[in-house]
Amino acid sequence: MREDQIEAATAPLRDDIRFLGAILGDTIHDHEGAEVFDLIERVRVEAFRVRRSEVERSAVAEMLRDTDIHVAIPLIRAFSHFLLLANLCEDLQRDRRRAVHVAAGEPPQDSSLAATYRKLDAAGTDGATVAEQLADALVSPVITAHPTETRRRTVFDVQARITELMRTRQRYTPAEPEYAEIDTQLRRQVLALWRAALIRLARLRIQDEIEVGLRYYDMSLLEVIPRINTEVRDALRARWPQYELLERPILRPGSWIGGDRDGNPNVTGEVVHRATHRAGAVAFAHYLKELVGLEKSLSQSARLVRITPELARLADAGHDDSPQRADEPYRRAVRGIRARLTASARRALGEVPGDAGVDTGARPYDSPQELLDDLAVVDASMRASGDGLLADDRLAALRGAVQTFGFHLQGLDMRQNSDVHEQVVAELFAWAGVHSDYASLPEAERVRLLAAELTTRRPLLGPDARLSDLAAKELGVVRAAKAALDDLGPDTVPNYIISMCTSVSDVLEAALLLKEAGILDPGDAQTPPHSPVGVVPLFETIDDLRAGADTLVAALEVPAYHRLVVARGMQQEVMLGYSDSNKDGGYLAANWALYRAELDLVEAARKTGIRLRLFHGRGGTVGRGGGRSYDAILAQPAGAVRGSLRLTEQGEVISTKYADRRTAHRNLEALVAGTLESTLLDVEGLGVGADAAYEIFDELAELARRAYARLVHETPGFVEYFRASTPIAEVADLNLGSRPASRKPTNSVSDLRAIPWVMAWSQSRVMLPGWYGTGTAIEQWLGEDESRLAVLSDLYRRWPFFRTVMSNLAQVMAKADMDIAAHYAQLVEDPALRDTIFGMIREEFERTVRAHGLITGSDQLLADNPALAESIRNRFPYLEPLNRMQVDLLRRRRGGDDSELVERGILLTMNGLATALRNSG
Repeated sequence: MREDQIEAATAPLRDDIRFLGAILGDTIHDHEGAEVFDLIERVRVEAFRVRRSEVERSAVAEMLRDTDIHVAIPLIRAFSHFLLLANLCEDLQRDRRRAVHVAAGEPPQDSSLAATYRKLDAAGTDGATVAEQLADALVSPVITAHPTETRRRTVFDVQARITELMRTRQRYTPAEPEYAEIDTQLRRQVLALWRAALIRLARLRIQDEIEVGLRYYDMSLLEVIPRINTEVRDALRARWPQYELLERPILRPGSWIGGDRDGNPNVTGEVVHRATHRAGAVAFAHYLKELVGLEKSLSQSARLVRITPELARLADAGHDDSPQRADEPYRRAVRGIRARLTASARRALGEVPGDAGVDTGARPYDSPQELLDDLAVVDASMRASGDGLLADDRLAALRGAVQTFGFHLQGLDMRQNSDVHEQVVAELFAWAGVHSDYASLPEAERVRLLAAELTTRRPLLGPDARLSDLAAKELGVVRAAKAALDDLGPDTVPNYIISMCTSVSDVLEAALLLKEAGILDPGDAQTPPHSPVGVVPLFETIDDLRAGADTLVAALEVPAYHRLVVARGMQQEVMLGYSDSNKDGGYLAANWALYRAELDLVEAARKTGIRLRLFHGRGGTVGRGGGRSYDAILAQPAGAVRGSLRLTEQGEVISTKYADRRTAHRNLEALVAGTLESTLLDVEGLGVGADAAYEIFDELAELARRAYARLVHETPGFVEYFRASTPIAEVADLNLGSRPASRKPTNSVSDLRAIPWVMAWSQSRVMLPGWYGTGTAIEQWLGEDESRLAVLSDLYRRWPFFRTVMSNLAQVMAKADMDIAAHYAQLVEDPALRDTIFGMIREEFERTVRAHGLITGSDQLLADNPALAESIRNRFPYLEPLNRMQVDLLRRRRGGDDSELVERGILLTMNGLATALRNSG
């Protein structure tokens, strides 16, 4: 696209930003006074002059130096609000551009399901292959907690209203009276936004995080996920009608909030109960509300329609003797369904959520399938009488929701570190007299003991067992999971994930805890074992990823564990850790270790006959596996997807993707589209040259790992530099989120949790986890051999993995800013340490930019992503004052000013920068 075409295409976006920015400016002027407004305007103008290189960057810093905290707070809020409104405008622009493409009759864009269907049609894929590959198909976005997503529900609600008003405004001209009325309403909403606190002042509790995660269901997921499931199922069955494809919905969401206790002491059995049962309450409340709506809309009279005998029996079973409904069988049937569902909610939750229940003493449903059976009776009767058009509306949506969400809404994973499992199992064995010192045993003896216990139903503990607080708490969590499974169904807790899994005993220890809680039944000679919860090893470090396939194969060679996997349909999930592998070895080395691990795991699955499902522990930022999900899925090795994919969704990325129905639909269909294409089409693109490409990346990854290690693991004082030059200490001290910043109370990089590690580098605009080491690796591998550059350039064009790696690297480097980073470096008091480490960072940054240009053939980092380039142009002048003020406030706090306003200012700058970057941790 030519520059003038880009200018024309983005003009509506700039108009929207200017329009909402002007309303915000007027609001600030009216309610904060001319003096504050004038200062904000001067800073804004100066920031844009900096971007245009008209003044030195120090100009903004000088304007903001030692600003009175009572003035600094509204400044920070002003720029944060503007960035929030800019995000909203960009989302509207994406919808606008998509509509333009459709109206122009252009082919559907990649990442849309329409484009995927065209590709499948062109490939002529065999139906039997589709059926085999999509058996047990699952695409599961798993929502996790995140410390930078601290915005309140009030703010989200106002954002949603502004978005809808802006969409409505597009349908009118300035001459129409509705246009002025909408502008007034927008001013009203911007004022409400300005008057509302952006963030909570109290520490975010895990109960709050549970509620934050659940709010996205009402915002979008309850409506959008079933709709996509129905669309995909119908589209695939229309192409291959002889196969009952996707018997279960392909999109089924999950959560870690309330079940992930790795390094989070706040997760208890009570928290697990709250997380699962609050999720169930959301599902029941939605169904009951929809049944009320259905009851109102299905007004067909028995005098005018013919009903099936099954529907007549269902209507009679509703015990609705109201005379005005005597000839309204559908309403009586639906009321009876609502009565049974009310009883189901009361039994499962101990209460009836919402206000749509009806208590008649009806018998509860024993499972969601029984509810679906009754709804199917209503559907069949309506279709038999020619009312299929009505059945395809609210009733179809409700059936799709129940099929997708059951009574549990979402699957809550449990996760704990393998070290904790070892301590608990050692205590259980000692108490039961199995072995007095399990922890001292070699691996082979541990496996022997664990395997023996997994063949017997005998529990290790009696009711009077005395345990340490740690063991009691861990068993309490797993027993709470058992109770949730009993109350809400077998999909309520689908997985038990083992962090830092390095051995077979790590796998078996988790299985033993499931057995002790009554979740895993080992079976006997006549009965196979059974467990609704799968044991999932998580391979996180570079070394663990390399050994992951061997660990898995060795576990499958243990008869007791193999029997369990067989009983679960040979389904075995493995989780891959993007965050810790990156923290361990750097960007390029981690990405390649993950790819190599997948290759090895696919081969292990072929040899052992398991059906492998990979769970990608991706964070929001590139340093934690972020980037466009569709591209990331297509960049997987051949055979790594096979119709199944789970991935984590975190932090402000969740609100970006799922706070609005349209954007949620777009992002979720991209996940499904990528999964279908990666499963059913050849997308790797390497052909017979794969092995040669793999060898090249073995070398590149090792060179990158060494370069990264020289800085992070080998340079004296690096941790001191990191702690001083970033807000990592404030992330911990200011209680952002319920989880501690470190797994252990040490100063080791390895013990830092990956989220605060990446978030701190993002806030300081270094973005180190998303690129460091890559430039050195490419430069050293190329050497003086010009033919090698041609090889890498060719791989970049042909190989989705390499193209995605370079594209994500470019995105994160475009958001980095070495001049701003230098400002943060001044927080380091030791000048020699500061100059040494920041010098290494700046030189590697410049080296990596050059390497990117050589391989891609472009001197523009974002040549392949004009939308992000435009976003950066629009918003980054507003980051300048936020970064400058954050540094100033950090300096004040570390100098002894521990006032509440300074702490609030730091928290607000963190939130504003996270909002602007849109993937900060």
